[in-house]
Amino acid sequence: MKVIIGAGEQRWGGWIPTQGEELNLLDENTWEAFFGEQQAEAFLCEHVFEHITVEEARHAAGLIKRYLKTGGFIRLAVPDKHFPNEEYQRTVQVGGPGPLDHPAADHKVVYGYKEFSEVFEQAGFAVSLLEYHDEHGVFHTTDWDVDVAPIFRSSKLDPRNQGGVIGFASIIIDARKTG
Repeated sequence: MKVIIGAGEQRWGGWIPTQGEELNLLDENTWEAFFGEQQAEAFLCEHVFEHITVEEARHAAGLIKRYLKTGGFIRLAVPDKHFPNEEYQRTVQVGGPGPLDHPAADHKVVYGYKEFSEVFEQAGFAVSLLEYHDEHGVFHTTDWDVDVAPIFRSSKLDPRNQGGVIGFASIIIDARKTG
């Protein structure tokens, strides 16, 4: 079972899309109702964690770990605090306007790659950074496979990123449950 947390309109073949009403990052009862005794082999969660506090994110990471098979992973994306684009930073900021179709007024945090990785490392996950900007605004990416777990707002899939120019950036990580 592969599950998208907070799918919105996203649909990917082989993935079960969920919304907050049926699988809420912070409500253990929804997890129990959705999974029962089952566990997922993978989760996908794109631009959701910025809508909860860091403390809530730590709680959510624990729930994810509980309902993830050993060896499974969650691929996550959040807005990138170090992306060197003033308009991007204005739209993703805490309480920001966001793009027209996705207001950011309820953003609670904008993560840097270290802070976001730490949320999952502290929950006991092994974290791999897939895409991010460092503190100097330099873009870093690894050779990750979109067929394994696609992230639309990535250098590989987002049409705003063309010709080697990053027009929209996310921090993208894999957090693997090792034990």
